Amino acid sequence: MSPLEVFLTKDSGCLDVALGARDSYTAAHCTRVEAMCLMLGQECSLEGDELILLRIAAKLHDIGKIGIPDRVLLKPSRFEPDEWEVMKSHAVLGQEICAAMPHEAAPEAAFIIRHHHEGFDGKGYPDGLSGEDIPIAARIITIIDCYDAMTTTRPYHAPRTHEAVMAILDGEKGSKLDPYILGRFEQVIAHSEFRAA
Repeated sequence: MSPLEVFLTKDSGCLDVALGARDSYTAAHCTRVEAMCLMLGQECSLEGDELILLRIAAKLHDIGKIGIPDRVLLKPSRFEPDEWEVMKSHAVLGQEICAAMPHEAAPEAAFIIRHHHEGFDGKGYPDGLSGEDIPIAARIITIIDCYDAMTTTRPYHAPRTHEAVMAILDGEKGSKLDPYILGRFEQVIAHSEFRAA
């Protein structure tokens, strides 16, 4: 087993447990996101260490939510502007948590985690990166994260249908989402076990 495979299967396990104890929905979401990112990463020709790093970052992309107060994380309605700023901080907190892990690949995985809410048009957060300045793994996670979030039950919305979510994602092509990667996602999700009803 390579050092990155150890990181994926063993070293990140303690953070999985911590996230599950903090918020079971987010932990289950991260598990699904990892599985779908593997599928999409392969479709985008990622392989070897690049694919393993994608899986690590996908598995831990929301680990920063451990540091978000209950009044925000568990709020059953839309966020007020100040609450939204607190929630957005989870990307940087996630980077800090992952980077603190005693593994040589931790900083690279942490960098991907930091940027999984950047927008292809530069209007995302935390750094306003755009286009291919955003790591490809982060651009993949963004699409999968959106799909899973919208097709599952959340405190503030019922699950949307596959068709409804794909229409929303298509409307964000070239703005929030990388058009090429979204096109690859459209191909693989159509026949995937993770496709929503």
